[in-house]
Amino acid sequence: MLTLFKYNWQVRDEWFDWCTHVPFEELTRTRVGGAGSILYTLFHVVDAEGSWIGALAGKSDQQPKFEDYMSVERLRDLSHEFRAEVKPFLEEWSSELDDKTISVYWNPGDIYTYGEIARHVIAHEIHHIGQLSIWSRELGVQPVSANLIGRKLYPLLP
Repeated sequence: MLTLFKYNWQVRDEWFDWCTHVPFEELTRTRVGGAGSILYTLFHVVDAEGSWIGALAGKSDQQPKFEDYMSVERLRDLSHEFRAEVKPFLEEWSSELDDKTISVYWNPGDIYTYGEIARHVIAHEIHHIGQLSIWSRELGVQPVSANLIGRKLYPLLP
Protein backbone atom coordinates (compact mmCIF):
# COMPACT_ATOMS: atom_id res chain seq x y z
CA MET A 1 0.00 0.00 0.00
CA LEU A 2 2.85 2.37 0.82
CA THR A 3 4.07 2.03 -2.77
CA LEU A 4 0.85 3.59 -4.09
CA PHE A 5 1.09 6.47 -1.61
CA LYS A 6 4.69 7.03 -2.71
CA TYR A 7 3.46 6.96 -6.32
CA ASN A 8 0.81 9.58 -5.55
CA TRP A 9 3.33 11.77 -3.72
CA GLN A 10 5.79 11.55 -6.59
CA VAL A 11 3.15 12.38 -9.20
CA ARG A 12 1.77 15.20 -7.02
CA ASP A 13 5.22 16.75 -6.69
CA GLU A 14 5.56 16.59 -10.47
CA TRP A 15 2.21 18.38 -10.81
CA PHE A 16 3.48 21.10 -8.47
CA ASP A 17 6.51 21.48 -10.74
CA TRP A 18 4.19 21.53 -13.78
CA CYS A 19 2.19 24.34 -12.15
CA THR A 20 5.25 26.60 -12.02
CA HIS A 21 5.15 26.79 -15.84
CA VAL A 22 1.47 27.76 -16.07
CA PRO A 23 0.11 31.26 -15.46
CA PHE A 24 -1.57 31.72 -12.08
CA GLU A 25 -4.78 32.81 -13.83
CA GLU A 26 -4.96 29.40 -15.53
CA LEU A 27 -4.27 27.58 -12.25
CA THR A 28 -7.16 29.33 -10.51
CA ARG A 29 -9.64 29.55 -13.39
CA THR A 30 -12.87 27.64 -12.71
CA ARG A 31 -13.09 24.66 -15.04
CA VAL A 32 -15.73 22.15 -16.05
CA GLY A 33 -15.65 18.99 -13.95
CA GLY A 34 -13.30 18.02 -11.17
CA ALA A 35 -13.03 20.05 -8.00
CA GLY A 36 -13.16 23.42 -9.78
CA SER A 37 -9.68 24.67 -10.67
CA ILE A 38 -6.24 23.17 -11.06
CA LEU A 39 -4.89 24.70 -7.86
CA TYR A 40 -8.04 23.92 -5.85
CA THR A 41 -7.98 20.31 -7.08
CA LEU A 42 -4.43 19.91 -5.79
CA PHE A 43 -5.47 21.51 -2.49
CA HIS A 44 -8.46 19.15 -2.27
CA VAL A 45 -6.21 16.11 -2.79
CA VAL A 46 -3.73 17.27 -0.14
CA ASP A 47 -6.48 18.12 2.33
CA ALA A 48 -8.31 14.81 1.82
CA GLU A 49 -5.15 12.78 2.38
CA GLY A 50 -4.22 14.82 5.46
CA SER A 51 -7.72 14.50 6.92
CA TRP A 52 -8.41 10.83 6.22
CA ILE A 53 -4.97 9.35 6.88
CA GLY A 54 -4.41 11.81 9.70
CA ALA A 55 -7.59 10.50 11.35
CA LEU A 56 -6.33 6.92 11.05
CA ALA A 57 -3.02 7.98 12.60
CA GLY A 58 -4.81 9.70 15.50
CA LYS A 59 -3.96 13.24 14.38
CA SER A 60 -6.45 16.07 14.81
CA ASP A 61 -7.84 17.47 11.57
CA GLN A 62 -6.15 20.78 10.86
CA GLN A 63 -8.84 21.95 8.40
CA PRO A 64 -6.69 24.18 6.21
CA LYS A 65 -8.46 26.86 4.20
CA PHE A 66 -7.78 27.12 0.48
CA GLU A 67 -7.45 30.91 0.73
CA ASP A 68 -4.34 30.38 2.87
CA TYR A 69 -2.68 28.14 0.26
CA MET A 70 -3.36 29.90 -3.03
CA SER A 71 0.18 29.64 -4.34
CA VAL A 72 2.00 26.63 -5.69
CA GLU A 73 4.78 26.97 -3.10
CA ARG A 74 2.44 27.32 -0.12
CA LEU A 75 0.42 24.34 -1.30
CA ARG A 76 3.56 22.28 -1.93
CA ASP A 77 4.69 23.10 1.62
CA LEU A 78 1.32 21.97 3.03
CA SER A 79 1.56 18.75 1.03
CA HIS A 80 5.03 18.02 2.40
CA GLU A 81 3.92 18.92 5.94
CA PHE A 82 0.97 16.51 5.81
CA ARG A 83 3.14 13.84 4.15
CA ALA A 84 5.65 14.06 6.99
CA GLU A 85 2.81 13.54 9.45
CA VAL A 86 1.19 10.53 7.75
CA LYS A 87 4.22 8.76 6.25
CA PRO A 88 5.42 7.17 9.53
CA PHE A 89 1.93 5.74 10.09
CA LEU A 90 1.78 4.36 6.54
CA GLU A 91 5.28 2.89 6.84
CA GLU A 92 4.05 0.85 9.81
CA TRP A 93 0.88 -0.32 8.01
CA SER A 94 0.07 -3.99 8.40
CA SER A 95 -2.79 -6.13 7.16
CA GLU A 96 -4.14 -6.22 10.73
CA LEU A 97 -5.18 -2.59 10.27
CA ASP A 98 -7.36 -3.36 7.25
CA ASP A 99 -10.37 -4.37 9.34
CA LYS A 100 -9.91 -1.92 12.21
CA THR A 101 -12.79 0.57 12.28
CA ILE A 102 -13.07 4.31 12.79
CA SER A 103 -15.73 6.99 12.80
CA VAL A 104 -14.76 10.50 11.67
CA TYR A 105 -16.37 13.70 12.88
CA TRP A 106 -17.17 14.96 9.36
CA ASN A 107 -19.39 11.89 8.70
CA PRO A 108 -20.97 11.27 12.12
CA GLY A 109 -22.54 7.87 12.56
CA ASP A 110 -20.70 6.28 9.65
CA ILE A 111 -18.10 3.64 10.41
CA TYR A 112 -15.27 2.83 8.03
CA THR A 113 -12.43 0.34 8.01
CA TYR A 114 -8.87 1.61 7.89
CA GLY A 115 -8.32 -0.42 4.72
CA GLU A 116 -11.33 1.17 3.03
CA ILE A 117 -10.13 4.67 3.88
CA ALA A 118 -6.52 4.08 2.82
CA ARG A 119 -7.58 2.65 -0.52
CA HIS A 120 -10.13 5.42 -1.01
CA VAL A 121 -7.43 8.06 -0.52
CA ILE A 122 -5.21 6.34 -3.10
CA ALA A 123 -8.03 6.07 -5.66
CA HIS A 124 -9.26 9.60 -4.90
CA GLU A 125 -5.94 11.15 -5.84
CA ILE A 126 -5.55 9.04 -8.97
CA HIS A 127 -9.05 10.12 -10.05
CA HIS A 128 -8.21 13.80 -9.63
CA ILE A 129 -4.84 13.42 -11.36
CA GLY A 130 -6.80 12.20 -14.38
CA GLN A 131 -8.83 15.40 -14.30
CA LEU A 132 -5.66 17.48 -14.13
CA SER A 133 -4.37 15.63 -17.18
CA ILE A 134 -7.49 16.53 -19.16
CA TRP A 135 -7.20 20.19 -18.18
CA SER A 136 -3.51 20.16 -19.06
CA ARG A 137 -4.30 18.91 -22.56
CA GLU A 138 -7.01 21.58 -22.90
CA LEU A 139 -4.28 24.15 -22.19
CA GLY A 140 -2.06 22.56 -24.84
CA VAL A 141 0.50 21.55 -22.22
CA GLN A 142 1.93 18.04 -21.82
CA PRO A 143 0.52 16.53 -18.59
CA VAL A 144 2.58 14.75 -15.95
CA SER A 145 2.95 11.06 -16.70
CA ALA A 146 0.63 8.89 -14.65
CA ASN A 147 2.69 5.79 -15.45
CA LEU A 148 3.71 3.81 -12.37
CA ILE A 149 6.24 1.79 -14.35
CA GLY A 150 9.73 3.23 -14.36
CA ARG A 151 9.28 5.36 -11.23
CA LYS A 152 11.66 3.12 -9.26
CA LEU A 153 9.11 2.59 -6.48
CA TYR A 154 9.84 -1.13 -6.21
CA PRO A 155 13.13 -2.50 -4.94
CA LEU A 156 15.17 -4.05 -7.70
CA LEU A 157 15.06 -7.81 -7.75
CA PRO A 158 18.38 -9.71 -7.52
